[in-house]
Amino acid sequence: MRLPLLVTLCAVSALAAGCDGENGVRISSSTTTSDAKGVLKVVDTLQCPETLGVLTRKGTAQAGGTVCNYSGPRGAEVSLHLVKLEDEFADGVMRRFEALLSAAMPHTSAELRASADAAQARMAADGARVAADAARVEADAARIEADEARRAADASANGERVTVSGPGLTVNAQGEKADVRLPGLSVNADGDRASVQIGGFSINADDAGGTASINSSDDSVSIQAHEDAAEIRTRAPGEATRATYMLTDQTPAQEGWRLVGYEARGPVGGPIVVATVRAKDRDSDGVFDSAKDLVTLNVGE
Repeated sequence: MRLPLLVTLCAVSALAAGCDGENGVRISSSTTTSDAKGVLKVVDTLQCPETLGVLTRKGTAQAGGTVCNYSGPRGAEVSLHLVKLEDEFADGVMRRFEALLSAAMPHTSAELRASADAAQARMAADGARVAADAARVEADAARIEADEARRAADASANGERVTVSGPGLTVNAQGEKADVRLPGLSVNADGDRASVQIGGFSINADDAGGTASINSSDDSVSIQAHEDAAEIRTRAPGEATRATYMLTDQTPAQEGWRLVGYEARGPVGGPIVVATVRAKDRDSDGVFDSAKDLVTLNVGE
């Protein structure tokens, strides 16, 4: 239960205040509305200061003031883009940048896709087994009763059953299985797997497969992790664009990248300002924060 416990504790902490792991990736969430952050500005050319934070501009603005390139510590690269939507939706623009960035870490992208597919296959297999069990229940009730009695006897032999109940609290545990219910929180664990529902977030972890996923009910947060790799997407509510994408891996890509991602913001209808990041250190040496500051300088918070 090592991975589910770590994921659960980290995720709960992240939702409350943020979780900083050894890999330097920080995951946090807030319920601040878009209106509280102010109105994003409409701009027709980029502001590209010579330096900002840990970044230093390379040359001058390009493509009519719509692209600026920066360098950072340890060979990090940041590109600032001004993208007019015209006939394209903001989601299409972000998918395009995401595809471009993930191509810089192809092994990590493929690994995360494979682990997600494997997790889906396992869930489908579990669902098939549940459906088969339900069919057997309907077909032979007497046999099911006998099987239930035998399973109960086996469960008693395999582990002591613990039941705790109180105002707003229910805990049932036996062997490697545990079910916990609290107001706004539910935890279901079975061997190497754990599922947690808390405050509009669902957390699923599989220790055997080395996978974990965190998703919000409003699709504003999505995190997929496998071993030392993680893919993170966040999207603020509202019609304006406020989105973050990050792909990280302890194992570097061929060009040495351990972190790629973007920060994208823009008003309804655009244009959108996108800062892309490529870094050779997972904590990015402050590069990602400086890239966000570039976006803020141009369009606001």
